[in-house]
Amino acid sequence: MRVGVRLFQTRNIILAKLDYYEILQVNRNASGTEIKKAYRRLAIQYHPDKNPGDKEAESKFKELSEAYAILSDSQKRATYDQFGHAGVNGAGGFSSGGFDFNGGGFEDIFGDIFGDIFGGGSRRGGRGQRGDDLRYNLTITFEEAAFGTEKNLQLPRKQVCETCDGSGARPGTEAQTCSTCRGAGQVRYQQGFFTMTRPCPDCRGQGKIITDPCPDCHGSGQVKSKRTVNLKVPAGVEDGIRLKLSGEGDAGSQGGPAGDLYVVISVEEHSIFQRDGQDVICEVPISFVQATLGCDLEVPTLEGKLSLKVPAGTQTGKIFKLSGKGIVALQGHHRRGDQLVILKVEVPTKLNARQRELLEEFAKEGGEDIHPQGKGFFDKVKELFD
Repeated sequence: MRVGVRLFQTRNIILAKLDYYEILQVNRNASGTEIKKAYRRLAIQYHPDKNPGDKEAESKFKELSEAYAILSDSQKRATYDQFGHAGVNGAGGFSSGGFDFNGGGFEDIFGDIFGDIFGGGSRRGGRGQRGDDLRYNLTITFEEAAFGTEKNLQLPRKQVCETCDGSGARPGTEAQTCSTCRGAGQVRYQQGFFTMTRPCPDCRGQGKIITDPCPDCHGSGQVKSKRTVNLKVPAGVEDGIRLKLSGEGDAGSQGGPAGDLYVVISVEEHSIFQRDGQDVICEVPISFVQATLGCDLEVPTLEGKLSLKVPAGTQTGKIFKLSGKGIVALQGHHRRGDQLVILKVEVPTKLNARQRELLEEFAKEGGEDIHPQGKGFFDKVKELFD
C-alpha cells in the first residue's frame, strides 16, 4: 500500500502543471518587457537547435513557449491570473494555451523573439539588404595629424547598377514571383513540436526570381566601380583612430541602404617631434659652451623656428615649455597643448692639442667650483660610506 501511494504521489507530481510565472522565472508583477527578456534568455538555453536529441530540453522549451504565449498577451494573462490553468483550458474563454504550434500565432512569437538570436528573423520577400561596411587604411604625416587635412580617397566598391536601376532584371523585364515560397521569401518546415521558417532556398529569401538577368550586373543589381570620397581629417587625430563616413560603403541590394566606410588613421613618425597627448616633445642638442655661458637658441616648432633664451649654467635634461605650441584636442575644448623642449648638452669627443690644453687649464683654474652638482653628489657618497 505504501509503495502504491508513493507511486501515485510521484505520478501526481509529474503530471502537475507548473505555474507559468515559475516557468519563466519572473514574479507575478513582471512587466511585458521583463517577461520577454526572461523568455528570450531561457529559450536560447533550451532551444532544440541548441540541444539536438535532448527530450528534456525539448519539453522545457515547449513549456517556456506555452508560458510566454499566455503571459505576453494581456487578455490571456488577465484570465490566467484570475482562473489559473482552468482558464487556460477553457473556463476563461480560450483553450490549449491560446496558440497553435502549427499555426500563425506561435510563428509571430517565434519570429519576434528569435529573429535576431539565430540570425534569420521573419524576413519577407523583396526586403532590401544593407550594404557591407568598408575599411580604408590612410597614412598621414605628423603635421597633418596636428593641424588636420583633407584627402580624396579612391575607393573600389559596389554601386547600384544604373542599367537596371538595381533590380537585377534586364531593362523592360521584371523579376517573377517565386513559386516555391509564393513571394514570402520563407518556407516552413517541421521540427519536433514546432513549425519553423527559414529563407527560401530557390529565391534566397528575396521572394522573386530573375529569369532574364541584366547584362551588366548579371542579376545582382550591383556593379563594381571606383568612387572618389572626400574625407576631412580633423586636427588632433591620433594614430589608430577610426573615422566613420555613413553611407559610403557598398551599396545595398533590393533598395536597401548602403553600408558605412571606416577610415583607420596611421600617423607617420616624425624625425624631430614626438607626441604625448596634446603635448609635443622635442629634444634639442646644445654645446657645453652654450650651456655654460648661456645663449639665444633657435628651436623648431610645428609652425617654424622660435628663439629660446637659455640661461648660463643650464644642465642637460633641462625642460623648457613653449605654451600653446602643441596639438589641439580632438574632442572638447580647442586649447592647444604645449611644446616641451628638452636640452641635451653634448660633450666633444675629439679635441686637438690646443683645445685639450685650454680645458686642462680651465679645470685646474676652477677646481670644484665649476661643477657644483658633482660636488653635492660626492658629499652624499662620502656620508653613505663614512
